[in-house]
Amino acid sequence: MMPPVEQGEGTEAAHKPEQEEKVAAAQESEPGLRGELEGAAVAAATMKPWEQHAGVISLPRYDYKAPSSLLHHSHSGFFITCSIKREKSATKEVMSILDKSVGIGNNGNPNDVVEALAPDVTSKRRKVSEDENLTVEVKNQGSVEEKGEVSEVTPPVLSKKEITEDKASVLSLVKLIKSGLILLIFPREASFDTVDAVSKTFLDIESGCLKPPIWCHRIFPIQATCSLNEKDLHAVVKKLVLDFLHNKQHKTAQPLKFAVGYNRRGMEEQKIFARDNMKDSEVVSMLDRDKCFRVVASAVKETIPDSAIDLKCPDISVLVELLPLSGVPDGSLIAAVSVLPQNLTSTKPRLCVKPLVSEGKGKKGRS
Repeated sequence: MMPPVEQGEGTEAAHKPEQEEKVAAAQESEPGLRGELEGAAVAAATMKPWEQHAGVISLPRYDYKAPSSLLHHSHSGFFITCSIKREKSATKEVMSILDKSVGIGNNGNPNDVVEALAPDVTSKRRKVSEDENLTVEVKNQGSVEEKGEVSEVTPPVLSKKEITEDKASVLSLVKLIKSGLILLIFPREASFDTVDAVSKTFLDIESGCLKPPIWCHRIFPIQATCSLNEKDLHAVVKKLVLDFLHNKQHKTAQPLKFAVGYNRRGMEEQKIFARDNMKDSEVVSMLDRDKCFRVVASAVKETIPDSAIDLKCPDISVLVELLPLSGVPDGSLIAAVSVLPQNLTSTKPRLCVKPLVSEGKGKKGRS
């Protein structure tokens, strides 16, 4: 007696010849289909592990032109501390966090926000070729008018998915030489209030609108970058302090109390102290904390003569972060600078940006 066959097995066995006939018919009708499928399989097999990972979670690629741009131009952005060896997870997490502060979450048309952040982003999506009096929109297939003058092409309305992709291309991921750190920068033409974005992130976490992050510890809003030398640092601090005073949202008592913070992350990796040819240079002198503090304090006092240093309860904090960039020439050091209000900083045990999750609720080992 034949053993009973379960319904699932019988059904699957009955349909196998039929499925094989359909596949064979499809291959005969579309000779190129099999080749395409085989090509896709080979491509997937030859993909590097990080390429497969990026394809799944949409991680931004490193912008290898960014270090050169940082050497010559000031940028705004975000400097994030995270768990060591969890940089990819933290990058995905911080992109999701900033998604509420950059782009869609702002008032107005999301397309306008993308254009305001980086005009070159939407220009890439509207690649227009002009041939004498003929305007042709290549990418978006807009209407084309052949007249005696060049016609104006109406910008396309981006979908939510396209807006998200645009935002990802607006923030560039910069490669660093120290673990547990992430650097995201805007194009130099972009003008964006990074301090307001981080403030909004804190409010969203406190109100429960945003889940507390797991991998990201602190987000330092970068207002400007500069080469680490006395002249440039003095000028940047002076400008940022003036901008802070002109901002009507920030009201401080008189005389204004300020504090200065300075982090030199990645100096061990760069081994800058071991370079004999740099021992007497200005770059090395600026690595000294006292020297940096004097330069920053001088710029603040020059801007606000009646200001005073207060390390316990400052009205504003001038934070300088040395960026451990990869791919910069020896001896070239870039600093990120911000003037932050009292609600974004903590003074114990040292002056720094507040953690996204309070130390009591967070995991051990947060930096």
